[in-house]
Amino acid sequence: MKVYAFPMSHAGYYPGGKQLKMKLLFAPDGKILGAQAIGEQYAEKQIDVISAVMHFGGTVYDLEQMELCYAPPFNSAKSPVNMLGFIAHNVLSGLCPTVYPEDLTDDSFVLDVRNPSELRFGGIPGAVNIPLDMLRNNLDKLPKDKKIVASCAVGLRGYLAVRILRQHGFDACNLSGGYSLYRLYKRI
Repeated sequence: MKVYAFPMSHAGYYPGGKQLKMKLLFAPDGKILGAQAIGEQYAEKQIDVISAVMHFGGTVYDLEQMELCYAPPFNSAKSPVNMLGFIAHNVLSGLCPTVYPEDLTDDSFVLDVRNPSELRFGGIPGAVNIPLDMLRNNLDKLPKDKKIVASCAVGLRGYLAVRILRQHGFDACNLSGGYSLYRLYKRI
């Protein structure tokens, strides 16, 4: 199993942060099998933490509970490592079914929940755009007979969209890593 995350290297409100690209591999029981991180700042720190957890036989649930240094220039209150743990837990628990860019087909119903201003960066061909803030008021525009793949920039709003959709009886899943991962996969 795998999850992707694209967190900032430190607190978003502190200047100079850089985006990390992260991948976590894990077994169905939550055991961590490996990780990758790419970025200009603190990628090695994230891998060091995950490596230490792996050394002691840790799981994705341990990543969720890690209490790491919080200082805005160096880390967020919930670190990128915590984020990977949260995402993996959501997948393992079934709270948020997840698909990956390679799973998309021509007949996939992709719901892009980004704001219109973000669409200038590109999008998944054929995706329907309904911003997350407008989703509840537009549920009648979505098919009840198809699985809906929610997509956003990096996965967070896609997760929120999936939770809303599933609460209203839709079959929905999140595109792991959102459009950021899709772009990397398609080499756009």
